[in-house]
Amino acid sequence: MLSLLNDINPWIIGVGLNAILLAIVAIIPKKLLTPAGIFHAWLLGVIIWGTLGWPGYLVVAFYFIVGSGVTRIGMKEKEAAGIAEKRSGARGPENVWGSALIAALCALGVLLVPDLKFLLCLGYVASFSTKLSDTTASEVGKAYGKSTFLITTLQPVARGTEGAVSLEGTLAGIVGSVAIALVGWGVNLIDVLGIILCVIAAFIATNLESVIGATLQSQYTWLTNEIVNIFNTLIGAIVAILIALIWQLIVV
Repeated sequence: MLSLLNDINPWIIGVGLNAILLAIVAIIPKKLLTPAGIFHAWLLGVIIWGTLGWPGYLVVAFYFIVGSGVTRIGMKEKEAAGIAEKRSGARGPENVWGSALIAALCALGVLLVPDLKFLLCLGYVASFSTKLSDTTASEVGKAYGKSTFLITTLQPVARGTEGAVSLEGTLAGIVGSVAIALVGWGVNLIDVLGIILCVIAAFIATNLESVIGATLQSQYTWLTNEIVNIFNTLIGAIVAILIALIWQLIVV
């Protein structure tokens, strides 16, 4: 089957496969994407399949499925407390690109600069590892965090406060980053060292994102959650790539 897919232009496969899968997403009772979100997710899927093929697509699909699932953890309680994601977690265009813009740029970079494929694939997986870590930490923390603290002062704050962290959320975030890094390793986008780098980068980026939320987000109206997510995933990708470069210098 994979041999047959390899013989067909990947962009054609991306167009058709995403049309079929997102048509299914559109008709299922539980809405995972808004109508506009479906189109933008289709565009993202075409880019990923066209550049990285099924391995890259499997990573983004894993993020979408798991991320959508954890968003719905404790949904009734979070909605009652006013801290749930809008539209009951259905993702719109801003969510699609807030989560995956950096990954898409890394994927396009593989097409344009193939000599940097190893580092760009690492950045690709690290960006999604970071985003899943952030999503998992936030949603589990809002649903099950027993004690939440503002990351900059460690003062107790209410669940759902921008920049708040909890032990439960932090541990869940680490699990999320490990899970998607393992998927990236399983499809040969990264090596074993890459798993470690993705988890480290995700931890650093997720905590820096909390610092941004606690200090800057309330001061600038343009700094929306989606923009912060772009910075978050960018930091994750850059940290993983920089550590990989430093490691190469040490080893050589």
